[in-house]
Amino acid sequence: MGFLKNFSSSQNKDLNQDWKTLDSLTQLEQIIDDSHQKPVAIFKHSTRCGISTMAKSQLEDGWNISTNDLDFYYLDLLAHRPISNEIADRLGVMHQSPQVILIKNGEAVFSNTHHSISADALQSALAKV
Repeated sequence: MGFLKNFSSSQNKDLNQDWKTLDSLTQLEQIIDDSHQKPVAIFKHSTRCGISTMAKSQLEDGWNISTNDLDFYYLDLLAHRPISNEIADRLGVMHQSPQVILIKNGEAVFSNTHHSISADALQSALAKV
């Protein structure tokens, strides 16, 4: 996957192996449907934003979530802003960048932005759903 080669800069390889790229509205529909079987998280990232890069690093540095418990998607906001807009419309979560959204049973059950994004915060939210 070329995405991983271009995007991976972390020492923690586990999260980079778990990233799935979100790049179509059809795929978003499938992700929302899949959330009825297993929770799904989407990380919305602006590749030109230092805060977004920091949030990505915080996720990677603390990552300990199994793919058995969560599917994790990466959305490049610069390349796919219409998908981000659809996420906001469909899930009722105001667009932010960076942002991580946890989806369960077709609904956003958790959202964090900017400096609040971390693997620990996502893990805590996941334990509550």
